Amino acid sequence: MMRYRDPALSVEDRVSDLLPRMTLEEKAGLMFHTLAVIGDYPDGADFPSLEEMVGERHMSHFNLYGTHAAGTIARWQNELQQRARETRLGIPVTLSTDPRHAFIQSVAASMSAGAFSQWPEPLGLAAIGDPALVRRYADIVRREYCAVGIRVALHPQIDLATEPRWSRISGTFGEDAALTSRLVTAYLEGLRGGPEVGPRSVAAMVKHFPGGGPQKDGLDPHYANGREQVYPGGRFEHHLEPFRAALAAGATQIMPYYGMPVGTPYEEVGFGFNRGVVTGLLREELGFDGIVCTDWTLVTDRVVFGEPIPARAWGVEHLSPPERVLKIIEAGADQLGGEHCTELVIELVRSGRVAEDRIDASVRRLLREKFVLGLFDHPFVDPDAAEEIVGNAVYRAEGAAAQRAAATLLKGPLPALGAGAAPKVYAEGFTTGLAAWGVETAEHPGAADLAVLRIDAPYEKRSTWYESMFRGGRLDFPAERLAEILALLDAVPTVVVINLDRPAVIPEIAERAAALVAVYGASDEAVLDVVFGRATPKGRLPFQLPRSMAEVEAGRPDVPQESADPLFPFGAGLC
Repeated sequence: MMRYRDPALSVEDRVSDLLPRMTLEEKAGLMFHTLAVIGDYPDGADFPSLEEMVGERHMSHFNLYGTHAAGTIARWQNELQQRARETRLGIPVTLSTDPRHAFIQSVAASMSAGAFSQWPEPLGLAAIGDPALVRRYADIVRREYCAVGIRVALHPQIDLATEPRWSRISGTFGEDAALTSRLVTAYLEGLRGGPEVGPRSVAAMVKHFPGGGPQKDGLDPHYANGREQVYPGGRFEHHLEPFRAALAAGATQIMPYYGMPVGTPYEEVGFGFNRGVVTGLLREELGFDGIVCTDWTLVTDRVVFGEPIPARAWGVEHLSPPERVLKIIEAGADQLGGEHCTELVIELVRSGRVAEDRIDASVRRLLREKFVLGLFDHPFVDPDAAEEIVGNAVYRAEGAAAQRAAATLLKGPLPALGAGAAPKVYAEGFTTGLAAWGVETAEHPGAADLAVLRIDAPYEKRSTWYESMFRGGRLDFPAERLAEILALLDAVPTVVVINLDRPAVIPEIAERAAALVAVYGASDEAVLDVVFGRATPKGRLPFQLPRSMAEVEAGRPDVPQESADPLFPFGAGLC
């Protein structure tokens, strides 16, 4: 038996035995981390087959896309691991995922829960603000992921939501650095399931270093018009605070964001290309020696579900794909996310532009994580056990309770249902009927004693399908939609429930609603339990709600809680 297969040896000994056995092609394959699907890739997606990526390109890190039954994922994972075991060295696959325990479905960032237990978005966990609950949540995530063979979480996202128009706020813990630092510490403890990352852990790829919140005009760097991160308030260091906490809590993987810093001492290139940020700041100043994986598709233009997407090579658009790979490697990254161009790494080494020792440094980190996670010794999972563990009744009940607890009462009181005749309630924005809550349904507002209106926070519709995955732009409702809402509020006393995936500008609604509740990912049942008194809303706002768009536009993107007179302040909540 080759020494690296011996579980009695130390991780370092096993890595040191395996690394010299690897060809350059096998090393290059380890440095790529891209999308995988169960079955065929959708039409219009320009990915090689999994067989080509595993068997020919020697890749062994994949981000699973799509929602499936737990047993289906587990069986597919086992088949993939068996194929990896049949390769020359039998290096196991590391399977990762974007968040998949809440409500938002976005090709580029997250998936709805499907078979997994369903919880509020991270904003809802921040609204509750309890590290013990976040630790328990992450522990359940760990158990459900491990059951199906997922061993790396492409989360938590610990950017600070200091620019309220930014479209990625839903995945954050809000705008407060201290709260985010407390919660990321608990989150990493839950994913570890012990004092250190080990065979029963899920490793966390913490993102987006050095903080992706300060976006110019609130635009997102998935697109060229949002590539600039700006710091007019001089708060670059402030956005590092959660990452310092994550490193202190033992984070082993970090993802830099797409954006390029403008007006800082650092080179004005995307963070994945930025040696001053990755090597100078993260590795040398902060002492991080774990895995750095770039955000997705920095090198090559792609087609995503039929739509052309240019490489996010911000600041280095003029470089060729090989030159971009070279700059990423020289910056200090270990993996290229969303890419499969292994031949470019091979050519850089063979041409003498990159020393193989530099490749070995990254491969050593990547192998070490596989050994620490126990993947060489126990790559397979039990599909029957996965069906029992994932989304079991206990986990679902805890997630449902968290949805209710996260609800934030901003204006009250909520209606009190007495012992008399059932009130007539007009409901809008729900797919669930009201009979179970002891009220009578009114078909129109004029016949109602009370209305309950469920709405999403406003956003601007985008012209392309892919960009529409992110809800960005203005925070106020268009005049026509606002008039419709206010007409209902004026016609009958109305409880407004607004789902906040980012802040909203709603002064007229707040003034004229009989009650106002914010939620951050919640089922109809959870919302109605809160409205009709079966559950107590315990949440506090994880960010300010601005009073006007003028106030938003005048704000500095890197400065938290900047408004002197917000409609509702950070931490608002009546219960």
